[in-house]
Amino acid sequence: MKHLFIINPVAGGNVNRVEETLREVEAFAETLQDPFEIYITKAPLDATQKIAQYPLEDGMLYVYACGGDGTLNECVNGAANRASIAITQYATGTGNDFIKTFGTETLEKFRDLNALAKGTVRPLDLIDCNGRYGINICSVGIDARVGRDVHKYSNIPVIGGATGYVVALLVNVIKGVTQKVRITTEGGGCVEREITLACACNGCFYGGGFNPVPDAVPDDGILEYLIVKPVSRLKVAQIVGRYSKGKYREFPDIIEHHRGTCLQIASEEEFVVNIDGEIIHTKDISFKAVPKGINFIFPEGMQM
Repeated sequence: MKHLFIINPVAGGNVNRVEETLREVEAFAETLQDPFEIYITKAPLDATQKIAQYPLEDGMLYVYACGGDGTLNECVNGAANRASIAITQYATGTGNDFIKTFGTETLEKFRDLNALAKGTVRPLDLIDCNGRYGINICSVGIDARVGRDVHKYSNIPVIGGATGYVVALLVNVIKGVTQKVRITTEGGGCVEREITLACACNGCFYGGGFNPVPDAVPDDGILEYLIVKPVSRLKVAQIVGRYSKGKYREFPDIIEHHRGTCLQIASEEEFVVNIDGEIIHTKDISFKAVPKGINFIFPEGMQM
């Protein structure tokens, strides 16, 4: 058994917090009986490459993503479909959205390194997005564009933090709400239409606390899909609060809910895709369920 602590130096956007995290990890790691390594990432996807290079013959590896959802996503992509690697999150980021799936009151347990090291490993599902993996929520549409732009505003002192999501949303509503895409379901149905957004949910929370599908279960082999039809700028303002609280059933004429294992979205023009808060650009994306694609460590004493 080996322990690998991945520290993202830009997690949370606060240098002082990173220094504090490093001190906490160093102090804890010295108490371990097993070998350990503390690795500070140097570039985007550096954590993915670091984990992927771990030799299979070296036994079990516990990976601690010390940061937020972006750090966790990089670790997921290095450990996906590898039985000898288990990951968890030492929650020091801004959003920490994925672990809220297991109860917002349990967040502190993911801030206890001792509880994580003594935790229980359970397999969870993943979302395959054209070969890149997500563990939480992936989306196309206005919310993905908000995710792309949020850091432009979160880093402005007068705005800062979660308020950046609100500002980014307002800016993108002004720019335009809908986009034309072609949607193909796993049953073979295909339709061209305009949408406001479409999301594939394995977890429950994203975007700093939005909870679109509270019923999403990350180990049932099924993804929850929401497709929001074209709406006016005014309507976005009216429903966004209810959408964020998982009240999609209140708008059956606007929001479609599907359950399944695959959804494909394509367009003649390049669009933005959100994968656990990370952004890619493409003209064609497929969201596919990967049952039990990752080993996840739950803190000691915590029930999923």
